[in-house]
Amino acid sequence: MSHIKTVTTDVTPNFLASAVGLTVNTCTVSADGVSADENGYKIVPAGTVYPSNDAKATGILFEDVDVTYGDHEGALIVAGRIIKDRLPADPATEAVTPLTASGIIFVTE
Repeated sequence: MSHIKTVTTDVTPNFLASAVGLTVNTCTVSADGVSADENGYKIVPAGTVYPSNDAKATGILFEDVDVTYGDHEGALIVAGRIIKDRLPADPATEAVTPLTASGIIFVTE
């Protein structure tokens, strides 16, 4: 007999304004400080300013990263056009400076 488990996830809105000029690098996403959801999974959502939403920001996560079992590789946007209003959290003022210096351009809808 098979067992079926259904897991419901949130739908992340598309925060890319354009794929033209998009540059994505590989990074290691840390599991430190990530809280588990009601199903026990530790997910860092797409659109998160990484590694922190401050002056240490180096990019924006391109897709969700599951760090339930420890650090995991992820895709980090380091250049491109991003719709700021569709990110899960607004980039802090001190995070905008290093992000725009690396090539990320924030646009509004």
